[in-house]
Amino acid sequence: MLRAHIRLLLTAAVAVGSLFAEQFVGKVVAITDGDTLKVLRSGAEVRVRLRGIDTPERRQPFASRARQFVGDLAFGKTVMIIVRDRDRYRRLVVEVILPDGRSLNQEIVRRGLAWWYRRYAPGDKTLERLENEARRARRGLWSDRSPVAPWDWRAGAKPAAAR
Repeated sequence: MLRAHIRLLLTAAVAVGSLFAEQFVGKVVAITDGDTLKVLRSGAEVRVRLRGIDTPERRQPFASRARQFVGDLAFGKTVMIIVRDRDRYRRLVVEVILPDGRSLNQEIVRRGLAWWYRRYAPGDKTLERLENEARRARRGLWSDRSPVAPWDWRAGAKPAAAR
Protein backbone atom coordinates (compact mmCIF):
# COMPACT_ATOMS: atom_id res chain seq x y z
CA MET A 1 0.00 0.00 0.00
CA LEU A 2 2.77 2.43 0.93
CA ARG A 3 4.61 1.62 -2.33
CA ALA A 4 1.48 2.41 -4.33
CA HIS A 5 1.20 5.81 -2.62
CA ILE A 6 4.87 6.57 -3.21
CA ARG A 7 4.54 5.56 -6.88
CA LEU A 8 1.48 7.78 -7.23
CA LEU A 9 3.30 10.73 -5.63
CA LEU A 10 6.31 10.26 -7.92
CA THR A 11 4.06 10.08 -10.98
CA ALA A 12 2.29 13.26 -9.90
CA ALA A 13 5.61 15.02 -9.27
CA VAL A 14 6.87 14.14 -12.76
CA ALA A 15 3.60 15.33 -14.33
CA VAL A 16 3.66 18.63 -12.45
CA GLY A 17 7.36 19.10 -13.25
CA SER A 18 6.71 18.79 -16.96
CA LEU A 19 4.09 21.54 -16.73
CA PHE A 20 6.68 23.89 -15.32
CA ALA A 21 9.60 23.47 -17.72
CA GLU A 22 12.91 24.97 -16.73
CA GLN A 23 13.35 28.45 -18.18
CA PHE A 24 16.07 31.05 -18.20
CA VAL A 25 16.93 34.29 -19.96
CA GLY A 26 20.25 34.53 -21.75
CA LYS A 27 22.12 36.34 -24.48
CA VAL A 28 22.82 34.48 -27.73
CA VAL A 29 26.60 34.67 -28.17
CA ALA A 30 27.20 32.22 -31.04
CA ILE A 31 25.37 30.49 -33.87
CA THR A 32 26.92 27.08 -34.44
CA ASP A 33 24.51 26.17 -37.21
CA GLY A 34 20.83 26.65 -37.99
CA ASP A 35 19.63 24.59 -35.05
CA THR A 36 22.41 24.92 -32.47
CA LEU A 37 23.32 28.07 -30.53
CA LYS A 38 25.44 29.16 -27.59
CA VAL A 39 23.65 31.19 -24.94
CA LEU A 40 25.08 32.91 -21.87
CA ARG A 41 23.49 31.52 -18.72
CA SER A 42 24.71 33.00 -15.46
CA GLY A 43 27.93 34.07 -17.17
CA ALA A 44 28.70 30.67 -18.73
CA GLU A 45 28.19 29.60 -22.34
CA VAL A 46 25.63 26.83 -22.77
CA ARG A 47 25.08 24.92 -26.03
CA VAL A 48 21.42 24.59 -26.91
CA ARG A 49 19.71 22.59 -29.65
CA LEU A 50 16.42 23.87 -31.02
CA ARG A 51 13.62 21.43 -30.27
CA GLY A 52 11.51 19.90 -33.00
CA ILE A 53 13.47 21.11 -36.02
CA ASP A 54 16.42 20.03 -38.12
CA THR A 55 18.23 22.43 -40.43
CA PRO A 56 20.46 21.46 -43.37
CA GLU A 57 23.95 20.19 -42.54
CA ARG A 58 26.99 22.36 -43.30
CA ARG A 59 27.65 21.13 -46.85
CA GLN A 60 23.98 20.82 -47.69
CA PRO A 61 22.06 23.38 -49.77
CA PHE A 62 20.48 26.10 -47.61
CA ALA A 63 22.72 25.41 -44.60
CA SER A 64 24.34 28.86 -44.69
CA ARG A 65 21.02 30.56 -45.30
CA ALA A 66 19.52 28.82 -42.26
CA ARG A 67 22.52 29.79 -40.12
CA GLN A 68 22.39 33.41 -41.36
CA PHE A 69 18.64 33.63 -40.74
CA VAL A 70 19.07 32.39 -37.17
CA GLY A 71 21.92 34.86 -36.66
CA ASP A 72 19.85 37.75 -38.00
CA LEU A 73 16.98 36.94 -35.63
CA ALA A 74 18.87 35.91 -32.50
CA PHE A 75 22.59 36.77 -32.40
CA GLY A 76 23.40 39.28 -29.67
CA LYS A 77 19.82 39.28 -28.43
CA THR A 78 18.55 38.42 -24.99
CA VAL A 79 16.09 35.56 -25.37
CA MET A 80 13.93 33.31 -23.22
CA ILE A 81 15.05 29.68 -23.22
CA ILE A 82 12.48 27.01 -22.40
CA VAL A 83 14.28 23.74 -21.69
CA ARG A 84 12.42 20.66 -22.92
CA ASP A 85 15.11 17.96 -22.70
CA ARG A 86 18.82 17.14 -22.95
CA ASP A 87 20.19 15.29 -26.00
CA ARG A 88 22.84 12.60 -26.28
CA TYR A 89 25.50 15.29 -26.82
CA ARG A 90 24.50 16.86 -23.46
CA ARG A 91 23.04 19.95 -25.16
CA LEU A 92 19.87 21.42 -23.76
CA VAL A 93 16.97 20.85 -26.16
CA VAL A 94 14.99 24.08 -26.11
CA GLU A 95 12.50 26.44 -27.54
CA VAL A 96 13.91 29.94 -28.01
CA ILE A 97 11.54 32.85 -27.55
CA LEU A 98 12.77 35.99 -29.29
CA PRO A 99 12.48 39.45 -27.69
CA ASP A 100 9.34 40.14 -29.76
CA GLY A 101 7.65 36.98 -28.41
CA ARG A 102 8.00 34.82 -31.54
CA SER A 103 9.40 31.30 -31.36
CA LEU A 104 12.74 31.03 -33.20
CA ASN A 105 12.06 27.33 -33.75
CA GLN A 106 8.80 28.12 -35.53
CA GLU A 107 10.21 31.04 -37.54
CA ILE A 108 12.91 28.86 -39.11
CA VAL A 109 10.33 26.33 -40.26
CA ARG A 110 7.97 29.11 -41.44
CA ARG A 111 10.79 30.52 -43.62
CA GLY A 112 11.39 27.10 -45.17
CA LEU A 113 14.87 26.70 -43.72
CA ALA A 114 14.24 23.67 -41.51
CA TRP A 115 12.32 20.45 -41.42
CA TRP A 116 9.87 19.64 -38.68
CA TYR A 117 11.79 16.88 -36.87
CA ARG A 118 8.84 14.52 -36.36
CA ARG A 119 10.97 11.94 -34.57
CA TYR A 120 11.70 14.34 -31.71
CA ALA A 121 8.54 16.43 -31.75
CA PRO A 122 5.76 14.06 -32.76
CA GLY A 123 2.36 15.64 -32.71
CA ASP A 124 3.63 19.24 -32.82
CA LYS A 125 0.75 20.59 -34.91
CA THR A 126 2.25 24.08 -35.20
CA LEU A 127 5.52 22.87 -36.71
CA GLU A 128 3.58 20.49 -38.95
CA ARG A 129 1.37 23.33 -40.23
CA LEU A 130 4.31 25.71 -40.75
CA GLU A 131 6.28 23.10 -42.71
CA ASN A 132 3.25 22.31 -44.88
CA GLU A 133 2.73 26.02 -45.60
CA ALA A 134 6.41 26.48 -46.52
CA ARG A 135 6.29 23.42 -48.78
CA ARG A 136 3.17 24.64 -50.59
CA ALA A 137 4.69 28.12 -51.05
CA ARG A 138 8.04 26.54 -52.12
CA ARG A 139 9.90 28.76 -49.64
CA GLY A 140 13.55 28.22 -48.85
CA LEU A 141 14.73 24.65 -49.16
CA TRP A 142 11.31 23.66 -50.50
CA SER A 143 12.18 25.51 -53.73
CA ASP A 144 14.67 22.70 -54.40
CA ARG A 145 13.32 19.90 -56.62
CA SER A 146 14.19 17.17 -54.15
CA PRO A 147 15.47 18.45 -50.82
CA VAL A 148 17.29 15.84 -48.74
CA ALA A 149 16.35 15.80 -45.06
CA PRO A 150 19.38 16.28 -42.79
CA TRP A 151 18.85 12.90 -41.09
CA ASP A 152 19.01 11.24 -44.53
CA TRP A 153 22.04 13.37 -45.48
CA ARG A 154 23.86 12.27 -42.32
CA ALA A 155 23.01 8.65 -43.19
CA GLY A 156 24.71 9.07 -46.57
CA ALA A 157 21.87 9.98 -48.96
CA LYS A 158 23.82 12.89 -50.47
CA PRO A 159 23.35 14.02 -54.07
CA ALA A 160 26.19 12.83 -56.36
CA ALA A 161 27.64 16.39 -56.65
CA ALA A 162 28.19 16.59 -52.88
CA ARG A 163 29.96 13.22 -52.50
